[in-house]
Amino acid sequence: MKTKYIWLIAAMAAFSSCSDDDDSSTMIETPLPELTAGTADFSNYVAVGASFTAGYTDGALFKASQQMSFPNTLSTLFANAGGSSTFSQPLTNDNFGGLALNGDRILEPRLVFGGAGPVPLELALKAPVTVTTDVLLNNPTGPFQNMGVPGAKSFHLLANGYGNISNLSANLANPYFVRMTGSTPDASILEMTVAQNPTFFTLSEIGGNDVLGYATSGGDDSNAITPSATFDYALSTIVDALTANGAKGAVTNVPYITTLPHFTTVPYNPVPMDAATASAVNDGYAEYNGGLSTMVLLGQIDQDEADERTIEFVPSLTNAVVIEDEDLTDLSAFGLPSYRQATSEDLLVLPASSFIGTEVNDDPTKVNGVSVPLKDKWVLIPSELAAINEATDAYNATIAAVVSAKGLALVDLNSVLSQASETGITFDEYTMNTDLVFGGLVSLDGVHLTSRGYALMANKFLEAIDATYGSNFVASKTLATAAVFPTNFSPTLQ
Repeated sequence: MKTKYIWLIAAMAAFSSCSDDDDSSTMIETPLPELTAGTADFSNYVAVGASFTAGYTDGALFKASQQMSFPNTLSTLFANAGGSSTFSQPLTNDNFGGLALNGDRILEPRLVFGGAGPVPLELALKAPVTVTTDVLLNNPTGPFQNMGVPGAKSFHLLANGYGNISNLSANLANPYFVRMTGSTPDASILEMTVAQNPTFFTLSEIGGNDVLGYATSGGDDSNAITPSATFDYALSTIVDALTANGAKGAVTNVPYITTLPHFTTVPYNPVPMDAATASAVNDGYAEYNGGLSTMVLLGQIDQDEADERTIEFVPSLTNAVVIEDEDLTDLSAFGLPSYRQATSEDLLVLPASSFIGTEVNDDPTKVNGVSVPLKDKWVLIPSELAAINEATDAYNATIAAVVSAKGLALVDLNSVLSQASETGITFDEYTMNTDLVFGGLVSLDGVHLTSRGYALMANKFLEAIDATYGSNFVASKTLATAAVFPTNFSPTLQ
């Protein structure tokens, strides 16, 4: 019997050994291919663009965010394929964010997570901070390979004097660009970029600010959408200049604003109301509603518009706010303003979240969004959103055409953000979406990306570069790693 058991044990050991050999053979990994640049030359990489290029996040530009900008990440990865080991950026002096002019603050510090949502840094710290990045007193020395200028529109890249401090008071200069111009204050962003004779460039979010200023101001015509003809000229001029000496590059298109939580976070119907309060508010609108009925009888409006404009609150946790709508028939000659309650077709901008429900002059009968309608700056109505989308589509068509004609790489940022907003997008072990605060992709200001979002953006550039120029960053796994990049920064970051 013992002999039998010894034989069985030996057989089992042999089987186990064979199994181990089989497992170990399957664990052998195929060696990664050696990284190649393909037909691209990364030896002198320069990035040009606006806020995304600069690394703007959480409502500000600060040193840590700049160091995690997508161009800085790309430069580090390009260094493995013949790129430079250095990448110059106009770093700020601190991690507070904001800007000062001769000691006076002109732009506010960054936002931080306050436990429930975004709050100003100083509120979280419960102490004032001194913004030390002063556009007059302590600007860095260029040239800068990161030519991202927050707030720049397409035509601003061509504008001489846009970085001249003497033009600030007339709102003809950009304080972020003032920091970069040094001894050539009248040089344009494009001129300073071309002067570096880049062999490779990225051009990001050109066209974004051309619609964003209008959108964030609730469709304010004083911050009008850039006409398509102006954008087309600016883009063609920029790309012609960047490619004149044979440089290759990658260009992003423009995302829809409806993929950004700045425009999708605040619901149109956030007003809770009990029966007594609803009755009181409805009494206040009784004369207005009665006037609408009279206008129908007089033939000034039809019943459908009267129904659209009629204001009625009910006992509920979800009453729609009251807004001004300039698209309604003008009845001011009859003493009737253009009021209606919001619908799901309206987009409220993110700052409205802290404004709705506040009292005017501490008067409890005058509540913003309820008895006091929200002014245009708080809301994008359907016609304004349609104008934004029309311009975005036109810009993207031009971008696609110019990129194709020049043989450049196209980074479809629009699709990336659309996917993230609809189903989420996977980055290593993380699934990110565009929800404010907790989505991981978009920062606390609701418009700009988190540092992890910018790292994902860097990888999307590399995918497009591989497809266009035959490099193999993706196949060789020369990519940004999600876990290295945070989704938020501590209030105590110094």
